[in-house]
Amino acid sequence: MRIGLLGTGPWAQMVHAPVLEAHEALDFVGVWGRRPEAAKELADRHGTRAYDDVDALLTDVDAVAVALPPDVQAQLAVRAAGAGCHLLLDKPVAATVAGARAVVRAAQEAGIASVVFFTTRYVPEAGAWIAEQAETGGWFTGHAQWLGDVFHSTGDHPFATPWRGEKGALWDVGPHALSVLLPVLGDVRRVTAAAHGPRDTVHVVLDHVDGASSTLTLSLTAPPAATGAGVELRGTAGVTRLPQGGGDAAGALTRAADELLASARDGRPHACDAAFGLRVTEILADAEALLAGGAH
Repeated sequence: MRIGLLGTGPWAQMVHAPVLEAHEALDFVGVWGRRPEAAKELADRHGTRAYDDVDALLTDVDAVAVALPPDVQAQLAVRAAGAGCHLLLDKPVAATVAGARAVVRAAQEAGIASVVFFTTRYVPEAGAWIAEQAETGGWFTGHAQWLGDVFHSTGDHPFATPWRGEKGALWDVGPHALSVLLPVLGDVRRVTAAAHGPRDTVHVVLDHVDGASSTLTLSLTAPPAATGAGVELRGTAGVTRLPQGGGDAAGALTRAADELLASARDGRPHACDAAFGLRVTEILADAEALLAGGAH
């Protein structure tokens, strides 16, 4: 499959470009970025072509991998789908519900495959645990915490990007938490509460359609010694926790690309397709609305 990369930021440099170059079933055709000089530098590093015109790249490929801020991603994903390109998207799919709906509509109208890169879902140990807990059922409550120090560390953190500074932990790491909880506890019936914590930290309470409740604690400004991610479930089967480790971002993206290839080949929607990305966006937007209505 011929694939292009949209984006030249730290994630594109550290993960996307190396994975696309190394993947045996992908032909890494080229790179487009909002800064042409950065696109040329990244393309040269990986032996591919830099494109000044994004539509020219879309014409030359079968699929695109996107490593861009969510508002930019949504606009270009619609254009890519319209050009018949399969989509390997980053999370969140868009910065607004309307933007995510536009991506889903474009993908459906074009009949293309889409996969959203919720990193944890493509770590084998985590994926197996999620499937096992979904099969077990009987969960009473769950708690997910994703605590980073992107905006707490001294010096420049590579992921201290403007969109993360604007949207905060809810939109950056909230999708990771939801990607684990939703397949186990069921869809969210209602966001029952959302509150601010220290700095950009937020706490969110969810009511799930299957009767369970869950809480999320999310931050990009935690003290370095307090960082980490985890999920704990409690129910009739007892207590279980999401396995730690077991993979890295490059391995996870490689598996996401494998699953995009499979979805494009057999035509079956992926569990983490753009429609699932839309549902995550809707939940985030509901939580954001509650936060905006409360005291800061």
